[in-house]
Amino acid sequence: MASKPYIYNGPGFSLQRDKGRFVLPSGFRSTLKESSGGMTVCLGRDAKYNCLLGFGLSRQVEMHEQYVREAQHAMENGLDFDAVDRGTALFGFSDITFDDSGRFTMPKEVATSANIQDELFFMGGGLFFTAWNPDELAKAQGLENLKSICASIREAELAKAKKK
Repeated sequence: MASKPYIYNGPGFSLQRDKGRFVLPSGFRSTLKESSGGMTVCLGRDAKYNCLLGFGLSRQVEMHEQYVREAQHAMENGLDFDAVDRGTALFGFSDITFDDSGRFTMPKEVATSANIQDELFFMGGGLFFTAWNPDELAKAQGLENLKSICASIREAELAKAKKK
């Protein structure tokens, strides 16, 4: 599963749909399937921004290696290393299943952690993607390009929804 990097790029947007489900961007689904060896997306709260980070299961191995490197570096250099703090920062995500159409139900605790409500803006970030409540993104410092893309896609999606 982890022999190559799995890359997430481009934006997406989902309004919450029937049964409280969101839909993953089509461009992310095949990457997630390949990375996870199935229909799983990992979502967890970002440490800096009020958004979620998403990726496939293959990142677990990479994050474990990072944890070991950081712990070893701290030990070799006489630095403090808070195993609980670092472990929960790296591994505090939820494994969520999605269907062939990319639909998934976000657990309440995951949604609450980033104030996700009924709209979800996605943006690829290379080895991961972010998922935002558009109103939380609007409040974030900087990220002007991201805000502009989100506003444009959001407007189009809301207009489409009104036509239905």
